[in-house]
Amino acid sequence: MRNGLKQKVHVITMGCAKNVVDSEKLMAQLRLSDIEITPHLEDADIVVINTCGFIEAAKRESIDMIIQNVRLKAGGKLNKVYAMGCLTERYMVDLQKEIPEVDRFFGSNDMPNVLKELGAQYKYELLGERVLTTPGHFAYLKISEGCDNPCSFCSIPLMRGKHIGRSPKQVLKEAQRLADQGVKELVVIGQDTTYYGLETEGKRQLPLLLENLADVNGIEWVRLMYAYPAQFPVEVLDVIAGHPRICKYLDMPVQHISDVVLKSMRRGISQRVLRELVDRVRDRVKGVALRTTLIVGYPNETEKEFNELLDFVNDVKFDRLGVFTYSREEGTAAFELGDPIAEEEKERRQATIMQAQQVISEGKNQQLINTTQRVIIDRIDGGVYVGRTERDAPEIDNEVFVHSAGGLSIGSFVDVDIDDATEYDLFGTVRGEERVSATV
Repeated sequence: MRNGLKQKVHVITMGCAKNVVDSEKLMAQLRLSDIEITPHLEDADIVVINTCGFIEAAKRESIDMIIQNVRLKAGGKLNKVYAMGCLTERYMVDLQKEIPEVDRFFGSNDMPNVLKELGAQYKYELLGERVLTTPGHFAYLKISEGCDNPCSFCSIPLMRGKHIGRSPKQVLKEAQRLADQGVKELVVIGQDTTYYGLETEGKRQLPLLLENLADVNGIEWVRLMYAYPAQFPVEVLDVIAGHPRICKYLDMPVQHISDVVLKSMRRGISQRVLRELVDRVRDRVKGVALRTTLIVGYPNETEKEFNELLDFVNDVKFDRLGVFTYSREEGTAAFELGDPIAEEEKERRQATIMQAQQVISEGKNQQLINTTQRVIIDRIDGGVYVGRTERDAPEIDNEVFVHSAGGLSIGSFVDVDIDDATEYDLFGTVRGEERVSATV
C-alpha cells in the first residue's frame, strides 16, 4: 500500500505472441482477485516484466527493460519490480546475482507463485480468462506449451519444456469466450502447432481442432501460425482449403534449405521434402499466402549454402518472409559449433535475403491492383483506415490503407478495391465509393 491506497500493477510484455497470451492471463487473474491493473507505467506502484530469452537481441532487450524499471524503483517511482518468463527461467541464478534490486524472479511456468507474491489467488477454474492487450477484434489463441523438436539452435525447450497440448475442450471454451467478447479473428499459436494431439491421442489432432474453431459462433477468421514442416499433417491443407472461415494462410518456418545446414540444425527434413511440401501446400490450397522464417549465419553456412538459400527464396517466392541472424545459445546442440561467422557478415546475408524478398513482395502486391479484397479494419492512422487481408497476420505482415468517406468501425470487414501497391502495403477504396489513388 502507498499513501493508504491499493497498489496498481503494470505488466510489460517482451517477445512473442505466446508471451502476450501469458501476460493477458496473468492480468485477468489479478483483476479477478480485485487487484488493479494499469496500462500506464507512470501510474504503477508495481511492475511485472514478462521477459523473452529466445535469442541474444531479445535477451538484451529484456535485461534493458529490467534495468530501466529498477532505476525507476531506485528513484522512488516504483515500489516493486518483478521479472518472469523465458529469460528468468533460463538465467535466474545469474540474474539474481547481477540485478539484486529486482524484488523476485519467476520462471516461465510459475504464474501461481507470481500471483501469490502479488497477493492474488490462482483460480484454476478460470484458466481461459484474459485481459486482451490486442485490439478487441483479434486475439492469439495458444493451443500448447513447450516443444519436443530437437532443433540444434533453439533454446525454447530449455525455457518452456516439452510439448504439452491443451485439451480441445479448454481451447474451444476459451475461443468461445473470446468470441463473446467481440473477437472476430483467432490467431492459433504454439511452439509447434502441428504437433497438437500427438502426445495425448497418438496422432495429430490439429485438423479437427481447426474445424471446430472455425465453427465457433462469432469467429470470422482462424489463422494458423508456427506450423513445423517436418512430418507436416497434410490433412490440415484440406481443412484450410475447405472451410471459408479459415484463412488461406500458413506460417511454416523452414529456417534453411541446404541439406548440409538442415542436417546440422536437426530439422528432420531434407531440401527435396521441403520443396515438395511447399508445392503441395500451394497445390491443395489455391491462392494460399505462405509465410516462412529463415536463419542466416548458422555456423556451417558457407557462402555456397547461403547462395543456395538465396536461390531458394527467389525460386519459391514466399508471400511473407522474415530472417533472423544466428544467435549462439548456451545449452543448445549447436553451441559446440562455435560462432565463426562475423556479425557483419550475418547482417549482410540477412539484408540480401530481405532485398530479394522486397522485390518478390512488390511483384505480388502489384498483381493485386484492380482486385477487390476483403479487409478487416485494425486502426485509424492520421485519418486513414488501416487493415489487413486474410493473407496477412496482425503485427508482422502487410497492411491495407483504406480510403472511405463514411465512418468505418474498428474490427469491421469491408470490401476494398485495390488502387495502388508498394513492397509491403496496399492502398484502396471501399467498394462502391469513389476510387482514390494515393500512396501514403
